[in-house]
Amino acid sequence: MPVLDLLLIVLAGVAAGAINAVVGSGTLVTFPTLVTLGFPPVTATMSNAIGLVAGGVSGTWGYRRELRGQGRRLAWQIPASLLGAGVGAWLLLHLPEKVFQEIVPVLLVLALVLVVVGPRVQAFAKRRAEAAGREAGHVSGPRLAAVVLATFVIGIYGGYFTAAQGILLIAAMGALLPEDVQRMNAAKNLLSLLVNIVAALAYTVVAFDRISWVAAGLIAVGSLIGGFLGAHYGRRLSPVALRAVIVVVGLIGLYRLLAL
Repeated sequence: MPVLDLLLIVLAGVAAGAINAVVGSGTLVTFPTLVTLGFPPVTATMSNAIGLVAGGVSGTWGYRRELRGQGRRLAWQIPASLLGAGVGAWLLLHLPEKVFQEIVPVLLVLALVLVVVGPRVQAFAKRRAEAAGREAGHVSGPRLAAVVLATFVIGIYGGYFTAAQGILLIAAMGALLPEDVQRMNAAKNLLSLLVNIVAALAYTVVAFDRISWVAAGLIAVGSLIGGFLGAHYGRRLSPVALRAVIVVVGLIGLYRLLAL
């Protein structure tokens, strides 16, 4: 592999790790990068999911303070994410690759739309949290059930195609929970990490020879650094600029997919 390609993958990993820690959807940088460099879509998805585990660890660690007090709800959401991720990974490994190639452009467009509307979702979540006041953290039984169901469905999506699962989680929790945005972001980082771990383990066990371990390793190194930087400094960066980069790279990847 050319040195320039190696460097591009590492830089994409740094960007994805930082973006995942701050807003989610970092896969929309790494996945199109791998596809543009000539990796088959399924190989790109599996290698990407494995590589981004490292960034998920550093990003989640960076937001560990915001996780405090969410244990009761996460005790329900975590199993839902794990189960959903297992179903999604099974679908990726057992459905024909042609199905993936046909559905991924649709998922990629959906993910890009979610990136664009992400600020409105987060603003909505913030307004709900502010309106809730002291009720933050309290969740009724039916609302908790809805959150768990949404988490499970998003876990399936994440196990099959990881892009923008973080924004989907923020959207669901923002609509259903009276929580602060930063606390929801911390929960999103943890749940997305768990989905990636389950998917990565499934891919490694079942499809070891279909994974590009060079690409996965380079993304892991980059995303580990990016997750740390995103958790510590990402709040100072312009979300508009971040989303603009994601959309541009995502559109390039979409073009590359449609040209296959």
